[in-house]
Amino acid sequence: MIRIPFEQMQQAIASAFVNAGMNEQDAQTCARIHTESSCDGVNSHGINRVARFVDYLQRGWVHADAKPSLAKNLGTIEIYDGQRGPGVTNALFATGRAMAIAAERGAGIVALRNTTHWMRGGAYGWHAADRGYLAIAWTNTESCMPAWGGRNPRIGNNPFVMAVPRAKGNIVLDMAVSQYSYGKLQATRLKGQQMPYPAGFDAHGQLTAEPGPVEASKRILPMGYWKGSGFAIMLDVLAAVLSEGAPTNAIDGIEEGSCTGCSQVFIVIDPRQLGGEAFTNSVADSVADYVNGSELAEHSREVLYPGQSALRTRNEQRDAGIAVDEGVWAEVLALAGQRG
Repeated sequence: MIRIPFEQMQQAIASAFVNAGMNEQDAQTCARIHTESSCDGVNSHGINRVARFVDYLQRGWVHADAKPSLAKNLGTIEIYDGQRGPGVTNALFATGRAMAIAAERGAGIVALRNTTHWMRGGAYGWHAADRGYLAIAWTNTESCMPAWGGRNPRIGNNPFVMAVPRAKGNIVLDMAVSQYSYGKLQATRLKGQQMPYPAGFDAHGQLTAEPGPVEASKRILPMGYWKGSGFAIMLDVLAAVLSEGAPTNAIDGIEEGSCTGCSQVFIVIDPRQLGGEAFTNSVADSVADYVNGSELAEHSREVLYPGQSALRTRNEQRDAGIAVDEGVWAEVLALAGQRG
């Protein structure tokens, strides 16, 4: 692993995106999200995704200059067609619109169809919470996980995000409904490590913590077994119904890369119009402090609330540089037309 300063990484990624056909402004926006994700320790959906996104742009699976178009306005709910534009800029737009509606009405819902991979879903939770809003967001995906009791992939890992603003550090849950995302499996494999808990089934149907065999079998484990499977199915149905878009079974027929044609939902609430900012901070602080004050379990060093580790990593890597696999960084530099 090597360490790269934040600004250097963002500029290299932006150059790679410009070389692949994006305009400078959108390239910088997407590069910032990729870099912020990596800075928070989520390389799997940050710098590790750069080469794949460039490939999708070059193949025409992601339309570099496309912008969301309004399909339906119901006041509190707006539906947009993402036109298969970059998933990051589409998701930032949708979050922004949901915040604007919430500022006026107290709550806003934006459903987005026909979009592409939003990379790290937590980015949009942090984006809203940093501006004082509560947020709930999720996306469906192509099939990449068997439904509970099944052998072949029929459901998505359908990332789900919840965020609460807090002056001392936002509380942000960002999770796939699989035990681990494929991106996390890849990142762990690149480090030559195992997952701390079983990640899925190998080719022989045996649970394993080795990431490679699970990537090969495509039998990742739903979180909570049958509960995660059921949650994934419901998120898929709701995303498609609310956006008037494609469910997982329809996305499977597109076959133009990961998440192309997916459906997403962004729910934003302004807590300043409810109990107020001070009340929100008081409640969030009490929850965070109560969790942090837990009695430690065997072999545990600390108990954290959602987002606490990401914020700690962000602060550390802003100072020390972002840790990245040397091979991945060399690939990004090559795409950017830069020398190592």
